[in-house]
Amino acid sequence: MKKIKLGLFPKVVIAIVLGALLGLVAPDVLVRIFKTFNVLFAQILKFIVPLLVIGLVTPSVARLGRGAGKMLLAVMVISYLSTIGAGFFSYGCASALLPNYIGIGELTASGEIGKEFLPYFTLKIPPICDILTALVLSFMLAVGMIFTESSALRKGFDELESIIKLTIERAIIPLLPLYIFTMMCDMSATGKLSAVMGAGVKVIATGVALSICYLILQFLIAGAISRKNPLRCIKNILPAYFTGFSICSSSAVIPVTLDCTIKNGVSKEIAGFVVPLCGTVHMCGSVIKLMTTSIAVMIMCGIEINPALIANFVLFQAIAAIAAPGVMGGVLMASVGLLESILGFSPEQTALVMTIYLALDGYGPACNVSGDSAIAIIIDRIFGKKQKAEAVVTDIE
Repeated sequence: MKKIKLGLFPKVVIAIVLGALLGLVAPDVLVRIFKTFNVLFAQILKFIVPLLVIGLVTPSVARLGRGAGKMLLAVMVISYLSTIGAGFFSYGCASALLPNYIGIGELTASGEIGKEFLPYFTLKIPPICDILTALVLSFMLAVGMIFTESSALRKGFDELESIIKLTIERAIIPLLPLYIFTMMCDMSATGKLSAVMGAGVKVIATGVALSICYLILQFLIAGAISRKNPLRCIKNILPAYFTGFSICSSSAVIPVTLDCTIKNGVSKEIAGFVVPLCGTVHMCGSVIKLMTTSIAVMIMCGIEINPALIANFVLFQAIAAIAAPGVMGGVLMASVGLLESILGFSPEQTALVMTIYLALDGYGPACNVSGDSAIAIIIDRIFGKKQKAEAVVTDIE
């Protein structure tokens, strides 16, 4: 018989349920053991994140430079603007909507009546640098490799990328459900669980609604620029949206997205260039999900929402999202350091963001891949006529 393999989503659900139930009856000794693992794993995450950014962002940007051109520049600029637009859109909507049905400081208030469990020991594992330093270093190295054409250095970073991806896929991601389990157990034992679970459903529903609204906005803009019917374009992209929702991967949906994009009247050449590239640099849905969840945690913990810090977070997080492709939960992993370094989240608050973020992972990739098609429509409008003219000249020659 074939072994049944559970994906990350069902594992997270099981971890949430088991942690919540066990926390109600577990002795203090067991809860403190779980707390010890939770604190240790948080330190490991903090250590790995700068390496993840350096190891994944650097070769990704270096590869983009190989085919540098006007179309490449246009795709990257539009993708980045769309990603930061998603961040500011979700920030504005979430900060206006969530306080209406999530209590301000309710998590802090619920924790005051419970007891605190301390780990048996702590182990400090300082990262090699902070996340912002890693981002700047990554771009400096990538641009340097593009201009110097350093094949040896590029090969070294390709191998580092493989090591980082292996570490994330074989060690960090498999341990995430256990990390969430220990956190849920601690929250259940301290009496904070009811506030978190009640708010979690509302946060996820808000994120889904905002991602759909932003996707509609993208196609309205694409339709206006290309003079295409946006409703028909949305209808054609639905297979890619639902595929992304079900398998929770932007990369795996590329063939479906390509087919849907071509049905929207985009040439095969431009669709074949834009869709795979946007799978690397365009993460609007994942950014909406992360921003909505982060705002919710700030509200629940009574953290003041500073617009300047949020703007800083959005701009850098859109860059960090480049590290996401090919790694399950990559946008989340690439943003952990930013949550702590820019927004000032504690490891416990970061873990709470991770729990709600991973509880329904599909709507982020679904919005990502559907938005890729909208960008392809715009690029086809800008470069399509020129490309067809060049093809005619080639045929004549």
